[in-house]
Amino acid sequence: MPPLFLLRSEDMSLVRMVIPVESAHDTVAYLGQLGMLQFRDLNPGKSPTQRIYANQVKRCGEMGRQLRYFKSQIESAGILIAARSTIEKDVDLDELEVKLSEYETELKEIASNSARLFRSHAELTEFQLVLLKAGRFFTSGRAEAAFAQREYDDFEGSMDSPLLLIEQEMQTDPTKGQLGYVTGLIPKLKTIQFERILFRATRGNMVFKSSVVERPVTDPATGEKVEKSVFVVFFSGERTQAKIVKICDAFGASRYPYPEEPSLQRQMRSEVAGRLSELKSTLDAGTSHRDTVLAGISYQLDFWILMVQREKAVYHIMNKFNMDVTRKCLVAEAWSDFICEKQVQEALMRATVDSNSQVGTIFQEIRTKDLPPTFFKTNKITGAFQGIVDAYGVARYKEANPAVYTIVTFPFLFAVMFGDWGHGIVLLLATLYLILNEGKLGSQKLGDIMGMAFGGRYVILLMSIFSIYTGFIYNEFFSVPFRIFGESAYVCRDPSCKDSRTAGLIKRPGYTYPFGFDPVWHGSRSELPFLNSVKMKMSILLGVVHMNLGLALSYYNASYFNEPLDIWYQFVPQILFLGSLFGYLSLLIIIKWCSGSQADLYHVMIYMFLSPTDDLGPNQLFSGQTEVQCFLLLIAVVAVPTMLLPKPLALKKRHEERTHGRSYGILNAGSDGESVDNEHDHHHGEEEFDFGETFVHQMIETIEFVLGAVSNTASYLRLWALSLAHAQLSAVFYDKVLILAWSYHNTMILIIGGFVFICATVGVLLIMETLSAFLHALRLHWVEFQGKFYGGDGYQFEPFSFATLEEDDQG
Repeated sequence: MPPLFLLRSEDMSLVRMVIPVESAHDTVAYLGQLGMLQFRDLNPGKSPTQRIYANQVKRCGEMGRQLRYFKSQIESAGILIAARSTIEKDVDLDELEVKLSEYETELKEIASNSARLFRSHAELTEFQLVLLKAGRFFTSGRAEAAFAQREYDDFEGSMDSPLLLIEQEMQTDPTKGQLGYVTGLIPKLKTIQFERILFRATRGNMVFKSSVVERPVTDPATGEKVEKSVFVVFFSGERTQAKIVKICDAFGASRYPYPEEPSLQRQMRSEVAGRLSELKSTLDAGTSHRDTVLAGISYQLDFWILMVQREKAVYHIMNKFNMDVTRKCLVAEAWSDFICEKQVQEALMRATVDSNSQVGTIFQEIRTKDLPPTFFKTNKITGAFQGIVDAYGVARYKEANPAVYTIVTFPFLFAVMFGDWGHGIVLLLATLYLILNEGKLGSQKLGDIMGMAFGGRYVILLMSIFSIYTGFIYNEFFSVPFRIFGESAYVCRDPSCKDSRTAGLIKRPGYTYPFGFDPVWHGSRSELPFLNSVKMKMSILLGVVHMNLGLALSYYNASYFNEPLDIWYQFVPQILFLGSLFGYLSLLIIIKWCSGSQADLYHVMIYMFLSPTDDLGPNQLFSGQTEVQCFLLLIAVVAVPTMLLPKPLALKKRHEERTHGRSYGILNAGSDGESVDNEHDHHHGEEEFDFGETFVHQMIETIEFVLGAVSNTASYLRLWALSLAHAQLSAVFYDKVLILAWSYHNTMILIIGGFVFICATVGVLLIMETLSAFLHALRLHWVEFQGKFYGGDGYQFEPFSFATLEEDDQG
């Protein structure tokens, strides 16, 4: 098979580098800029804290935390992160660490002082509200409290008094007759419950007054804006005061002193106003200083973040190296793209010169039996289709890549189910908008659905183009046919066409509609049977071709990896089995189309198994068909044991020969220990052979293919089902919504009907049906196509690259 772009993954090689310690950092940094090596972890048994550069990684993590703290402070202050106008020389990591620590200490000190001043400001603001609002309560409150006290004295010792043990209380509380008060603020939502608890605790011997503050007040404890009420509680007795204080603390009420003398009240108001003014000036000065510091940080923040991320990534990679203490060097292994080795060596030489190392890095390619990673060079068009394949599984190294064929087959199978050139044009216009604005949209944060649509914009582009093509074949424009390619091949029996719906039309001799379906089928009584028959047979043909393509790729895989057993005992019987049954069915469909026969293909295929030697009668399509069917059936029967038995037996024989040869090699080696070691190394790592397990695996593969040949072929009938459903939904929306609204000859009804038609078309046909057809096409590729040849058990080539760090940071 000729080489194709993307068909096989890039050639990979395992390289080993012996790097001097003094140039290790610069070497890894230059390789990170190059982005062409995937380093292997040579210390898999060590925890992160046991690695060589664990302390450096920890330092970078701490600096990253400090930078995130700076970024959050800058964002909360509403300061824009300034872009760096000039490229400054990279500062040393130690210098940056000291600078960040100083900035963090300064900012935390500013924040601590500001929080303390802010709390004092909030408390003074509440105190000012108490001074302003509590005065009006005292005249009425004291009168009510005195009246309550006199009532209490009148009913002293009464059994109906709310107080118990009055005499004992009077003896232990001689100051009970004196009136006291507590003032403060409490959240508005707690006022009613607060008053109720006070009433119960004091047995009703108190007067509670409150007034709602017009605007929300900053709470000193939380710093949040809260609606509060100023309250005053008048009471009598020290015990009652103690209860009220505890209840205030439990409800989170703020208590403030209130002087009784008017002169002291005026003096206190003046003092509070002066202190608030001073605190406001101090807070503004602190905020201005903080903003100045943050503005200076913001100018270099992005550069520092990128620098710390790179340093952390470099030390993380260096932790994967082995330390050779005797030679004071680091040993690294990495997978490299074969064609990039020259660029890697140039980067190593540049790192040696820049670090002033006396010894250069030793770079050598090593042989290994480990499976290399898979790497395909894609662009923004092929990358989307490669992503569809990788979602199923990453290709094994050098395995045939289904993405090469998926670029064509995926949008085509989608279009077979979605075919309508009107819907395809709408889909194309939406996709062109995404493509023409991809620079603008790519820099924005899109939602999940919009992000997926934008990422697959080139997939949708091909899907829309193929949908327009199949729409022309189906001759459907929002379910309306057009005579684009010429006149119909059918004419009326007379010029009046009165009997066109009863007697039908007649075909013009020697004339066929040039392209696609004849528009005369639309709306006829035989439209649905005709479309059902054509689309169902077309689905089978497409499915058989698609599955045979998968089998052909399995042959090229086996041929590339030099696996003759897979060719002779897997590919050959599989292609014969599939061709003798469903290839034969496809041939019968083509013969029936070409000959115009009325043969029943269901009958032919069923009795091919039940009675292969019986005469076919009117269902015979060509002479000798019975003998051909018997021969094909024999091939299918023979193909099953051919898939099942020879391969496990051949693998068993191969294993016995290798084991037999190895035993003789050890005996002939004698005392030559080196030969024994070489032989051991040659066979080291070979998997043990278990014939029972191999046979069971082959039996499962055989059963799966035989049953899957039937189920997979039937699975392609979804092309027919979804195509028919799409056409019928489109016809229903057109006939029962748009045409029905037009028939009323009313402008308002027409506008409403047009709006409903547009919403139904966009919501159901252009969104839901697009998603449905996409998922069904995805299933046909993952299961029916890739299941024939694709292992998908490889792993992705993920080179160490600073560009990836920048993309993740932007995301």
